[in-house]
Parts: sequence; structure tokens; C-alpha cells
Amino acid sequence: MSDVLAQVVTLLVLLLQVAVMVALAPVVAGVTRQVRARVEGRAGAGVLQPWRDLRKLLAKRPVHATGTSWVTRAAPLLLVCSSLLVAALVPLVAADPLSLVPDDLFVVISVLLLGTVALALLGLDAGSAFGGMGSSRHMMISALVEPTVLMAVYALSIPVGSSTLSLIVTDRRDDPASIASPAGVLAVVALVVVVLAETGRLPVDNPATHLELTMVHEAMVLETSARDLAWVELGSWLRLTVLLGLVGNLVVPWGIATEPTLASVPLGVLAVVAKITVLAAVLGVAEVAMAKLRLFRVPELLAGSFLLAFLAVTASYLVA
Repeated sequence: MSDVLAQVVTLLVLLLQVAVMVALAPVVAGVTRQVRARVEGRAGAGVLQPWRDLRKLLAKRPVHATGTSWVTRAAPLLLVCSSLLVAALVPLVAADPLSLVPDDLFVVISVLLLGTVALALLGLDAGSAFGGMGSSRHMMISALVEPTVLMAVYALSIPVGSSTLSLIVTDRRDDPASIASPAGVLAVVALVVVVLAETGRLPVDNPATHLELTMVHEAMVLETSARDLAWVELGSWLRLTVLLGLVGNLVVPWGIATEPTLASVPLGVLAVVAKITVLAAVLGVAEVAMAKLRLFRVPELLAGSFLLAFLAVTASYLVA
């Protein structure tokens, strides 16, 4: 197969991966809510309720607060576009990145940061007290999260000698002993805490609350409505889905396609859908058992995750 044809096939696989993640993202939110409702003894709205919400919101025209600028109109689109790009970069279905756009750790973190900044600007643009409060808290959490992500994936990259995520996942699949190594376990635990903080889940944030003193994500989108709110929700759900898929592939790296073939790609799709669905259900159960931390206790939790990532780096060098 020529290089040009191989790149075309890889591009088609990445487009398939993005389409699967977009279709799965509202379902992941629905699974988490439904599992949480069942554990709490409620019937729940159903797994497909987020899809119905998106359809309803996309049919409405947004209403913008007086005094808002182009930021309010552009930020939701920037958030969902950055989430789509992350869904294409992270090795989920196949570990075969494009040569022009590598799935390097620093590229993925930079794209995630674009969405984070867009969401914070969206909360600030309306000039409301709640929006400014939520944006301030959001950026504080993000400033503590990003070093932990870099440190945790760096610990996983030391045995591989590369910060490319596809190579890290492939190496863990070929060397199962690295999954249960001290460095691997510590790095994955730190990443789990980071995913909860980055996506606004318990114990860092409660996506089901509208209490003024506890809101982070909800405070930033109070002035957002209709199609704009649909893009924000889809972008947030997509980030959660992709990060859960990354954690799933790091913990259970089997099933991911290393070459884009007719046999391996469908298996990769089924494998990543199963991993994400299981992790979403586990997240729903865990949120019932956890309480939201006080805001000033969140830095302590994130400092603990950074310490775990630092210990993972130390263990990687000691083992190497």
C-alpha cells in the first residue's frame, strides 16, 4: 500500500472514530445519569434522553444577553470543534495517527486547553456574577489539572521513549506487565482524578446541581440557550467520552486496531464502545457514593493527583 493511500485510509478511520464518538457522547451522559438514578432508587429519564434534549435545543434560536459580544456566539462552536479535534487525535478505535497531525501529548493538551479557555470566556462575556464566578473556578481547576496530565502521561511515555499516545497504548498492549507496574498504576489513578476534574464530575463539581455556591460548569452556561447550549453540552459530553476512552485504552489496551483493516477496525469500534460504556456506568455508581468537595478542598485533591503522577515518573526511572 502506497503512503498516500495509507494516509487516506487512516483519515477515513479517524473520521469514523469521530462519528462514533459524536454518536456515543450523549449516550454516555445518558448511561451515567440512568445508572445514577437506578442506584438512587429512581426510574430515570432513559439513556437516550440527552439525544432528545439536543434535538430540542438545536431546533431553537438562541437568545443572547444585552451587551454580549461575538465571543458568546463563537465560544460554543470553538468548544465543540476542539472536542471534535481531540476525538480525532486520541487513539480510540485505531492507533495509527496521521503523519501531518500526530497524536502527541502536547498537541492533545493544547487542543483541550482551547476548549477550556472558550468555555471560560463564554462565562465572562455576559458579565453576570455567576458567570464570572464559574469561569474563575474553572480556570483555577484547569491550572491545577494540566501539570498533572503532563506528568502522568510523561510517566507512561518513559518506557516507550515517546510522548505519542498511540505508541504508548500499543506498548502497553504488547507489554501487559507495564499495566500492573507501580508507575503504570499510579499514572492511571492520577489520570482518573484529572478526568473527573476536567469534565466537571464529582467530587470536583456536581453536574446535576444549580446551587449558586457550588456551581462551576453550570455557572458558565447560565446565559447560554438553544443551539449555543446544545453545542456546549455536546462539546462537554464529547470531552468526557474521549477521556474515558483514553483511560479505557490505557487500562485495557486490547481491541484497539494497530492497522486499518476491515477486520480490525470494527473490532476496535466495538471494543472502545464497550470500554466507554462500562466506565460511564462505573462513574454513575461512584458519583452516588461520593459527596462534592468544598471548593477550597479541590486544590488538595488535585495536588494529591499531581503527587501520584510525580511518584509515577520517579518509579518509571527507578524501574528503567
